Amino acid sequence: MSIDTREQVPAQAADQQPSNGSAAWPIVTTREIVARITDRNFLISTGFTIVLIIGMFAFQAFMAQRMADSTSQVAVTNPTAAQIVSASGQAGIPGLGSSNIEPATYPSDDAARAAVQDGSVDAWLHQDGQAWVLTGHDTPGNQLQASVGASVREHVMAANAAAAGTSMQQLAADSVMQVDSLAGELDNEGEMVRTLAGFVFAFLFYMASIMFGMAIANSVVEEKQSRIVEILATAMPLRQLLIGKVLGNTVLALGQMVLFVGVGLVGLSFTDYSTFLPSLMGPSAWFLVFFLVGFLALACVWAVCGSLASRSEDLQATTMPMTLLLVALLFLGMMGTGTVQVIASYVPIASVITMPARLLAGTAQWWEPVISLGITLAFAALMIWLGERIYRRSLLQTGGRLSLRQALKVQE
Repeated sequence: MSIDTREQVPAQAADQQPSNGSAAWPIVTTREIVARITDRNFLISTGFTIVLIIGMFAFQAFMAQRMADSTSQVAVTNPTAAQIVSASGQAGIPGLGSSNIEPATYPSDDAARAAVQDGSVDAWLHQDGQAWVLTGHDTPGNQLQASVGASVREHVMAANAAAAGTSMQQLAADSVMQVDSLAGELDNEGEMVRTLAGFVFAFLFYMASIMFGMAIANSVVEEKQSRIVEILATAMPLRQLLIGKVLGNTVLALGQMVLFVGVGLVGLSFTDYSTFLPSLMGPSAWFLVFFLVGFLALACVWAVCGSLASRSEDLQATTMPMTLLLVALLFLGMMGTGTVQVIASYVPIASVITMPARLLAGTAQWWEPVISLGITLAFAALMIWLGERIYRRSLLQTGGRLSLRQALKVQE
């Protein structure tokens, strides 16, 4: 027969302490904020993330400038080849960007081949019988192949059309397939930017939830393990302690998120994609609002995870469900499409990621985020109420790790 040696402390004891008429939660909130903003690891991680965001935009600008400044030279030995290469440098290829390609004229095939061999030029355009050949020291780059290949094709088709007594326009009449979308005008670059922004929102929510959530859980279990919470419970209701912890970390998480999103939008304004800023501003603001409500709900659950543990070693077990949930939400935000994404945009917590993603894609009506936010607010209120009850019941139980069922059986 086993005997339960866990200390059973009435959960209401701390909430029946005399009050001096002033709320204690502002003190706890201030303590949480000051402790984090003076923590070296927190400052380093925040600074590193900002540097990483800035570095991404700087790298993108550097590569764009490098591509703009780079010029490929193609050896030619006759005016026709020179004309083809010049035309390829003017056209550019959709999806590969513009091309800076110039012809370099050589007196003979041997001289052009030698120029390719010693690296003076990137490739050599010449004819082998009736076929045009682009020869490089190694395989020519994809953009060079595509640009010169398109120019060769246009030149040959024009010559064939002239020989047949017709024109390129007549040959190509009605041969180009038109592409349309019921959702509106297609924009490949815009779609890429909006998809990337959705990934960033999902990752930022996951990162902040894990970092600040684990900080809340660690803070709770450290106070419980060291018995400091028993001293705090004599000075303030446990409800006030929970409110202070949740609000303090929520303020920090939201402040950090506003900083990251702001730096990202400012960085985007210095790139070639700055034209997409207006379409990103609204979804970004909605993301911050959803983040605030969603994090408030999760913060109470993280506090419960800490209160169920009696020592730091127990946290891995008590926080595992939350970690798995956040990983699932991260993949849902990144991979969810169609009906799955629409349904998830109304599911609390999942909506923090999926509704801004739908707003970015332009598939949500103006009233949909309002309804989704209302559902998330109701869920947050429920989580705060339920989390506060479990937190008060389990915080002073120090005999070992509690399950949710055991915590709910503690008498109030």
